[in-house]
Amino acid sequence: MNWLSNNLPLVGQLTLTHLAQSVIPVVVGFIVALPLARLALGRRRDGRSTAAYSAGARVRRGAVINGAALLYTIPSLALFVLMPLVLGTSITSPVNVYVALSIYVVAMMVRSAVDAFDSVSPTTLEAATAVGYTPQSRFWKVEFPLALPVMIAGLRVALVANISMVSVGAVIGIQSLGTLFTDGLRRNLPAEIITGILLTVVLALTLDRLLALAGAALTRWRKP
Repeated sequence: MNWLSNNLPLVGQLTLTHLAQSVIPVVVGFIVALPLARLALGRRRDGRSTAAYSAGARVRRGAVINGAALLYTIPSLALFVLMPLVLGTSITSPVNVYVALSIYVVAMMVRSAVDAFDSVSPTTLEAATAVGYTPQSRFWKVEFPLALPVMIAGLRVALVANISMVSVGAVIGIQSLGTLFTDGLRRNLPAEIITGILLTVVLALTLDRLLALAGAALTRWRKP
């Protein structure tokens, strides 16, 4: 407790840094994953998936989903180290974490988004088309809201995974709550290590709960 009380400003700063490095990639990755999921799924004007009718569409769907899944097999530390070579940033730049974790979120969310859109009944989409919805308005007013519950579930997994993986960046000197692990280990300060672990867990549980509440608020039409 003495260590924590003496280092509250540092802990607060690292917590906010960890929060930003966890949440921003989820937002970016989700935005990128949506069009990729639409590309994988495809939609005819009546709302039905083209993959159900075309061999080429099925190949495209498999290529997009499997390609995204392959990205997730890259070890996080290796990707953090690779980013400076690709982006021209310094090895300790937070940009490496933002880009790398955005890639991981895309890898996770493409499949989740495809499953979410698949969960929407084609009959519902056909009915929306029949009453005059354009493809764009049908997507935003019917398909996307109905797909949200499955998407929120995927986002919760991606967010918690990100909170965990952000800590890995501390190994190469990128500031986050993981810094408390590496610094505490180097200086043999168990209190610092335990503080880092507890704050990471609390952050994950808090954000997961907030996202669950946001999902419930956005899908009030669902039966309890």
